[in-house]
Amino acid sequence: MRLIALACNAFRVHDPKWSFAPVSGAGAARFGGRANRPGINALYLSLELETALAEYRQLDALIAPAMMVSYELTVDPVVDFRGGYGAGWDSIWQDFDCDWRRMVFNEKIEPPSWVIGDLVMSTGTKGILFNSVITGGSNLVLYTDMLAPTDVIKPYDPTQSLPRDQASWH
Repeated sequence: MRLIALACNAFRVHDPKWSFAPVSGAGAARFGGRANRPGINALYLSLELETALAEYRQLDALIAPAMMVSYELTVDPVVDFRGGYGAGWDSIWQDFDCDWRRMVFNEKIEPPSWVIGDLVMSTGTKGILFNSVITGGSNLVLYTDMLAPTDVIKPYDPTQSLPRDQASWH
């Protein structure tokens, strides 16, 4: 694995109803995500605005109401998998881009990308930086329960516009 320290800005398009908890990762823990199985809190971010919007939209023609949130990040270490599978990587990494949704929801089997997430967390590594299968841009999954006090995931909210709790949506 190629480990790096990450210090950058990142973006996520949130469902407005859940924007009161922009760093929890609990949404991905409900059903799992590309690199986290159910029960594992994971925050999925993009390093480009366009990629964040495309990831939220997926293949839908229309976009549901959403809230864009920008983040300031400092996290160390994360796996940098943007170069893809090659020499020096465990062979399971060649399946990171698997169709995990089809495997989980249609075939009812564990995708290799969940095993990869488990392996990453078992080393104390806090996330994976990888290419979006939609845009080719950079995505990042952070395992929020792995973060240390020295790591920073700070939503940029200078006017305190993000809601503070679910009561904002009643």
